[in-house]
Amino acid sequence: MRVVVAPNAYKGSLTPLEAARAVESGLCRNDPSVDCDLAPLSDGGDGFLEALLYAIPGRRLKVVVRGPDHSPVGAAYGLSNGLAVIEAAQACGLALLGDSRDPLGASTGGVGEILAEARQHGAREIVVGVGGSASTDGGTGMARALGYRFLDGRGVELAEGGGTLHRLDRIDASGFDPAWMMLPLTVACDVDSPLFGELGAARIFAPQKGADVRQVEILDEGLRRLAATIRRDLGVDISDLAGGGAAGGLGAGLAAFVGGRLQPGAAWLMGKIALKARLAGADLLVTGEGRLDGQSLYGKAPAEAGRMARDLGVRAVALVGSVGPGWEKARAAAFDEVIPIAPDGVSPAEAMSRASELLADAAARLTKT
Repeated sequence: MRVVVAPNAYKGSLTPLEAARAVESGLCRNDPSVDCDLAPLSDGGDGFLEALLYAIPGRRLKVVVRGPDHSPVGAAYGLSNGLAVIEAAQACGLALLGDSRDPLGASTGGVGEILAEARQHGAREIVVGVGGSASTDGGTGMARALGYRFLDGRGVELAEGGGTLHRLDRIDASGFDPAWMMLPLTVACDVDSPLFGELGAARIFAPQKGADVRQVEILDEGLRRLAATIRRDLGVDISDLAGGGAAGGLGAGLAAFVGGRLQPGAAWLMGKIALKARLAGADLLVTGEGRLDGQSLYGKAPAEAGRMARDLGVRAVALVGSVGPGWEKARAAAFDEVIPIAPDGVSPAEAMSRASELLADAAARLTKT
């Protein structure tokens, strides 16, 4: 039996590659002859760098940059035949803050520092996976690291973070090197949300980053003002850009400030690792993620992989940490079977701590059926 093992990260528990290896160990437990093709996935957020460098040859380079709270963090990016692979969450990810959240002040500055480092190391093309961020600054922190300045009505530079953008009056691009616009840059987005509005970065995702009702309003107003100022000063309209709201508006910022081209992250990565060709002739796809719900159908990697497998006539099974509202719709659209890995009576905290074991056990049960 030939099985393509292509899970997403199980947030807070397992990286995509750790999850793939756990599934492989379970599948081979009862039948060592199972042929597993490991194809870890990411939709642009956590695990994007790991998933891509597992599939293509490349070097992992370590850097120290500013984290979302401006303190130094260790990060990494990949370099493969001139392609720089950057995972924004390594520099501005929510996981870097632990229980300490700063929804108004968190910055994407470290992402800009990685971009500059990659260009200095000879990158001829860049892809940035955006998702899982702690910030809602519209990518202005990233842009500052590349020479942009964001000024209020008195010509004073604003403090970093999305909480000051409602006072933005002018963008000064005099310190920006326009040669950046000649460097092909792809933005792999984990969501297709616009920058602002009811479905935008602030209203949908800022509460997960610690923002209260008042702070959400401040952030949304700031992103609206940012879009209007970018349109006037830079001549770029990012107001309705699908994916612009990814990573707290970093998607829109990369488009406006460095000419990035936004694409659905899962689809881009699956194309890069040739998942369709690897599924051809397989007997089974095993994918999964920490939580399956109605949102999983909007560009998330497991559902995209499941749809691809079913289109090819390959059975698709999702092993998930838990299910939420709308999971039945996700199953009907993308999977032949959805299996929660935690037995009854196991608490969410225990399931997360035992994720590798439970995932392997669930995979082992598949070979019996």
